[in-house]
Amino acid sequence: MKDTPASRTLELDRFEISGPHHDFGRALGRWGAEACHRHLVRSDAWTSIMACRDLPEIPAMRALLRQAFPWVEDELAGLAEGLELPPEEVFLWNCRGDLWALAPDGCTTVLAPRRLSHNEDGDPGFAGACGLVDAHPDGAPAFVSFAYPGSLPGHTFAVNDAGLAMTVNNIRARRAGAGMPRMVLTRALLAAGSVSDAVSILRANPRMGAFHLGLGQAGESQTWSVEFSRAAVSVRPVAHAPMIHANHALHGAQADLPQVITDSSARRQARGEELLAQGAEALAILADTGDAAEPILRRSPDDTDQENTLATADIDLSGASVRWAVYAPGASIPHHRFEGLRRL
Repeated sequence: MKDTPASRTLELDRFEISGPHHDFGRALGRWGAEACHRHLVRSDAWTSIMACRDLPEIPAMRALLRQAFPWVEDELAGLAEGLELPPEEVFLWNCRGDLWALAPDGCTTVLAPRRLSHNEDGDPGFAGACGLVDAHPDGAPAFVSFAYPGSLPGHTFAVNDAGLAMTVNNIRARRAGAGMPRMVLTRALLAAGSVSDAVSILRANPRMGAFHLGLGQAGESQTWSVEFSRAAVSVRPVAHAPMIHANHALHGAQADLPQVITDSSARRQARGEELLAQGAEALAILADTGDAAEPILRRSPDDTDQENTLATADIDLSGASVRWAVYAPGASIPHHRFEGLRRL
């Protein structure tokens, strides 16, 4: 049988990192170096992002990072060291969604009042090479996050030790001037103590790219659908009926946002809404392949956005602590279960 991402066993590596931010980044780089040199730096996506190195917005982005989040800059410097790649190239890669609307990141999230359920869709060349980082950076909250080789944590799904849970969906916004890189902002959110703290971080900083966030906290009666872009930070409570988000801007505050909506994104949104109306459960929605051409569970080597589902997270916020599970795509039994940051 041909070796494709769909046919590989996707065991998610779980690894621990602690220490100062620079050392944290260096260890993260060493963990991901093999996959980055084997796949990432040879990919069309890498080539497209590196072609952006002379854009006029980049010096302003670096200056904003240095001023507001020097500790994230330290992590990026350490990441480049661990990857054995030039720091300016690693910075550009971690700004990919700010610089290029077709960056290979997708995702689908089902948001319910006390639950966040999420398909992590990304580059199928990283199938089997991603992991769960159990992070304990010095002087900052601990967290567990899905991690891609070569990238800061925080732009996927994560839970921190304040009981804050986050899921992240790509929004393919077109460039509209310099601002803080979106992956820097979401890395900073992992240090937030509450949903309101996280939203305050977004509103306090100029933004370049756009993301959708599912945010929730253990014991709270609702979750939050948050879309941020250069123009606005839009916050919608999810207190009653569940909703679905398939990686394009939906909130009214983003109605004028210049964005790319792919066929996959539009059809996953429509199919998810149809299934919600039928009363389907979140994990059944995330495993759905009813639209054979553009399924919600994405495992085809010929995916139209060149993305595959790499993991599924189901995050229960109904209790005093976060109880959550991480599944390989389409699996019925989780590979990892957690209460808070403790693996069960």
